[in-house]
Amino acid sequence: MGSYGIAENLSSLVVIFNSTPEIIALNITNGPGPCDDATDEYSGFYNVAQFITGLIIYPIVCILGIIGNTLTLIVLSHKDMATSTNVYLSALAVSDTIKLINDFFYFIMVVLQDQNLDKDMRLISNFYPYAHYIFNMSVCVTAWLTVSVAVERYISICIITRAKEMCTISKARIVSTVVFLTMIILTIPSALRYEAIHQVDTYKNITCYTVLPSALGNNSDFMDPYTWVQNSLRSIIPLIVLIFLNARIINELRKQRVKGKKLSSRNRITLMLIAIIIFFTVCIMPDAFMSLFFGFGYVDESNLVKGIREITDSLLAINSAFNFVLYCSMSKIFRTTFSKIFLTRCLAPKPSQERLLNNGTCIEKEAKSVNRKDSSSGSGNNNKETFV
Repeated sequence: MGSYGIAENLSSLVVIFNSTPEIIALNITNGPGPCDDATDEYSGFYNVAQFITGLIIYPIVCILGIIGNTLTLIVLSHKDMATSTNVYLSALAVSDTIKLINDFFYFIMVVLQDQNLDKDMRLISNFYPYAHYIFNMSVCVTAWLTVSVAVERYISICIITRAKEMCTISKARIVSTVVFLTMIILTIPSALRYEAIHQVDTYKNITCYTVLPSALGNNSDFMDPYTWVQNSLRSIIPLIVLIFLNARIINELRKQRVKGKKLSSRNRITLMLIAIIIFFTVCIMPDAFMSLFFGFGYVDESNLVKGIREITDSLLAINSAFNFVLYCSMSKIFRTTFSKIFLTRCLAPKPSQERLLNNGTCIEKEAKSVNRKDSSSGSGNNNKETFV
């Protein structure tokens, strides 16, 4: 999907255009016209990759991921979860949700594009620059929020004397806000890189919408260094920083580990965050590798590169959808708070039902419940301890 890569079975994927689109009359007397599909030996590979990712992986991953991230935000906003780490994780869930919504529209665009209708291609052309921008912005935000989590864990584990001062909720909110605003501004050229052109193919006597680099996109003096900067911010620098910090944190935990002794609550949380960082690192590594050798210009690339981008971008989507699973599987306090919010409310008797029982049944049930609690108070405390 590249820089969002709205699937291009037709190489005429498109970008936003003004209400009065530019019309270019091309006097072609020989050869293929501008509305023909660009094909090469890798067209089949690209089409298969696009079908698997765009029509199978994305709808499943996006729907489950959006639900999971929404539940994550509800749980992390609970008063029991008010920590600086959870501020970062909440911001991360917001960024991931934005990306997954954007990716879900990619699925819709693929379906519409298969219809190959002029109005559908016009709709895609209106959407593409926003999608291209949101994709790059959200991936950059996710990357640097993950780095922020790693930095906080590094301070908490390796610079314990400064942790209380530096790892506060207010500072976490400031850092998260700065990350969002910085990446929103720095990725603005992504929205201006392409423009949609309404072309007239005189060879076939038809018109079509085609994506071409804008004046800014054709300005190599600006776009070449900017592409390297964005590549670096999106994956290369975060990947290097995360590998370094993870290695330091794991090494410090190994030193602090006492054989035969259970991990402290702080270190259990750190292990969960390490798992999140490692999963993100694995998912972003192929994108970082591609960014070292290719630009972000999905429209500009060959079918081989587009097909590979479909695969690497699907890994980024999976990363955005998977954190809820990690939280549930590795954090007791997350599971406890989740149960408190959702399960307890569902299972608790409704007050209106108790009021209907005015023949003494309700009182008797309550008395029996109190007796059971008194007779097994020790086990009740143990269960609570274990659960938390």
